[in-house]
Amino acid sequence: MRIESVLGTHRAHVVVVAGLLPLAGCAVLSAFRDSVANTNAALGLVLLVVAAASTGIRAAGLVAALSAAVWFDFFLTEPYNRFTITDPADIETAVLLMGVGAAVAEIALWGRRQQARASREQGYLDGVLRTASAVSAGRSSTDSLIGNVCAQIVEVLGIDRCRFDSGNGLVLATIEEDGGVTYNARPIDVRRLGLPTDTEIAVLAQSGGVVHGRFLLTSTSNVVHPSREQLRVAVALANQIGAALMTTPSQHPPGEHLPERPDDARP
Repeated sequence: MRIESVLGTHRAHVVVVAGLLPLAGCAVLSAFRDSVANTNAALGLVLLVVAAASTGIRAAGLVAALSAAVWFDFFLTEPYNRFTITDPADIETAVLLMGVGAAVAEIALWGRRQQARASREQGYLDGVLRTASAVSAGRSSTDSLIGNVCAQIVEVLGIDRCRFDSGNGLVLATIEEDGGVTYNARPIDVRRLGLPTDTEIAVLAQSGGVVHGRFLLTSTSNVVHPSREQLRVAVALANQIGAALMTTPSQHPPGEHLPERPDDARP
């Protein structure tokens, strides 16, 4: 994560270096034109493109691929030191170098995205499991659990704030059990439109079909587009608090009033 943060902070520098690496490589290889075949030189340049693509910055991979093709032409094909190719085989090699380099860059980026997604999903699962373990073991107070869950929901969804509320006042938006989002009782496409920014968004904390409160989420500083999996993680976290409140009613947060359960209603 630290390396990725550094690379993201210096994207422009990374792209420039990615463009200069093939230039340096071709300049060095030009001193061995008689002993190194152009096909072998092209394979070496592909390695430089892969190295650039492994940074996770698409522009770096594409710039490296283009630079490799250009400087391969300039240094390693006749007439030398000119942007001209006369040998059809060298033309094919240059075109393939650029095409393969671009394809390899995209594949490398796809792999990094898949790895990042798997890492995020593992982090979500670990968060849910830690909360469930704390609830079942009774190691933490309800206040502490609620604060922990709020922090995890904020991190998972990328929103501004989260607070727990035991009331049942009107809220326009709700995250449903299946991870869908409704606004004014109508489903909305969060991946396309993002979470609503003009109202708090409710996530019910329930257990055994009984609602024990809700988390109210705020996302006003920017529009976020969480996936269905992220929204379901938020629901799972909220339900852990529902389970905690069901098993430890005496630890309800002070000042909060939980909805009365149907079986507690007086005749």
